[in-house]
Amino acid sequence: MESLIQISKINDFLFCPRSLYFHSVYESFSDATYHASPQARGRLNHRTVDEGTYGPDGRYLQGEEVYSERYGLVGKIDLFDKETKTLIERKSNVKMVHQGYRFQLYAQYFSLSEAGFPVERLVIRSLDDNRRYEVPLPEGDELYAFEGTLDRMRAFDVADAPLEKNTAKCRGCIYRTLCRPEGSIMEQSYAHTA
Repeated sequence: MESLIQISKINDFLFCPRSLYFHSVYESFSDATYHASPQARGRLNHRTVDEGTYGPDGRYLQGEEVYSERYGLVGKIDLFDKETKTLIERKSNVKMVHQGYRFQLYAQYFSLSEAGFPVERLVIRSLDDNRRYEVPLPEGDELYAFEGTLDRMRAFDVADAPLEKNTAKCRGCIYRTLCRPEGSIMEQSYAHTA
């Protein structure tokens, strides 16, 4: 089997492929070293799921580790409601359902399905305003795009990844000090190869 992809990194990759590299650099560090307040808040929001205290005993699978042999994925789910057969990914504040959110949910869906759980609905839940966003099951063009993203992740090489052109996006990135500081080692190395 090719190298496993962590489900949580799919959204990072789609935000910016270079973040995949920087995420791996920081993995051995304490989260406090690089997490900004949104990431710290997200960690707190997942505490009830991680501790298995979200809802009534037996109704929900919470924070379970999952694996997809078909796609080479590993990670955790947020919630699976066994009564309604709904897989739920919780986010702090959802303004729109980004492709990364959908693909993270697809990865969880395939993993749970392979484990024998009959997932019939996919939902992204925004915790701040308690809104629920239905996500269609993966098929057609969406499935093709999901599989293509996994292929690109496996083939990714930071040396070949161009700098993001959207500087507003970069300003909000927790890895910006490693990736784009004026005169940084990374920026100098790209200047020499250009």
